[in-house]
Amino acid sequence: MPQQISISERIALLALLICLPALAIDAMLPALPEMGRDLSLTDANRAQLIIIAFVIGLGIGQLFYGPLSDSFGRRMPIQVGLVIFMIGSAISLYAETFALMLAGRALQGMGAAGPRTVAVALVRDDFSGAQMARIMSFVMAVFITVPALAPFVGQVVQALAGWRMIFTVFLVMATVALIWFSLRHPETHALVNRRRLSIANLAADARTTLSDRTTLSYTIATGFIFAGFFGYITSAQQVFVTTYGKGAAFSGYFAVLALAIGTASVFNARFVLRFGEKTLAHSALAALCLTAGAGFMMEWSAPSILPFPLFYTTMFVIMCAFGVLFGNLNAIAMAPMGRIAGIASAIIASVSAIIAGVGGAIIGQAYDGTTLPLFAGFLFCSLAAAVTIVLGNVAPNARETSSS
Repeated sequence: MPQQISISERIALLALLICLPALAIDAMLPALPEMGRDLSLTDANRAQLIIIAFVIGLGIGQLFYGPLSDSFGRRMPIQVGLVIFMIGSAISLYAETFALMLAGRALQGMGAAGPRTVAVALVRDDFSGAQMARIMSFVMAVFITVPALAPFVGQVVQALAGWRMIFTVFLVMATVALIWFSLRHPETHALVNRRRLSIANLAADARTTLSDRTTLSYTIATGFIFAGFFGYITSAQQVFVTTYGKGAAFSGYFAVLALAIGTASVFNARFVLRFGEKTLAHSALAALCLTAGAGFMMEWSAPSILPFPLFYTTMFVIMCAFGVLFGNLNAIAMAPMGRIAGIASAIIASVSAIIAGVGGAIIGQAYDGTTLPLFAGFLFCSLAAAVTIVLGNVAPNARETSSS
């Protein structure tokens, strides 16, 4: 039976579990061109589907782990997910065709959905509101530091042993996570709070989750925000290398922007108890809308492409806004869902990931050698998130007014 775990070790372990999806995405970015050539792709944009297949698998997989964690506890679904992630990594490691690679990546995503989804419920079992947002911000700060280095690690591994060895690294990390979690993290979902797994219970819990306006609006808003983020992730290698010719320094530029997210998450963790998660989230969303709009207008009016210093400064501000939004939006969406945290976190994560996967794919596939599609994606997604939140907040008042 696992012993009592300290807060610092818990944050580090949860960060590792949650960062597996980011690692499985970011470490692949430098290798996408070579993978495309080895897998006989003729359109460079199609290599982005290696990222998107993982995100879609992640979104679909998250629907299953929440109900399992509410019925059987939090530990088993995380352990099963890590094993499935390892199987998907092995398939991708030996894939000789693009179709098999996409299948392996989708399976990887479905496996990573276990720790990604249930780890949030682990936090919700013991914390709520601003306290949960604070813990999640610390987790985000730790977890974003590792993916910030992931492209550099992927680049080094690819240079030394080829892109397939990156999947071996995934296998090793998942094994470490599985052993560490199994030995050290206790069960947080008491037997008395578990729910019998049945279609009726699942339907009732899904209705409870999706009928709560706060949860629904912030879930959809999270999806739009992540769609803009994944649009950046899928096209980052092409923007930095093809558009701006920063191939040798790509990992460094990418890492600084990732660390901007982590720094903003630390800021959020420090101030969320004072100002509240909604105030910080809404302020960050307003800043994102304004900055994305400025970037779009500058690129639209530029004679060729936006000068790199201007592009990079704009991106830095956008990443800081993401760092504040990620932890807070999820915490706000989860706040009313304490009793059914498992399935609620699954639905929230799944809906937002599917929106992010589809939206990110559209933004990425629109890459045309400029940053205009990227900034257009940021602008549309941030405005859509803002409208969704506004509608979610005003709808109850409107209904109350009409009933009176």
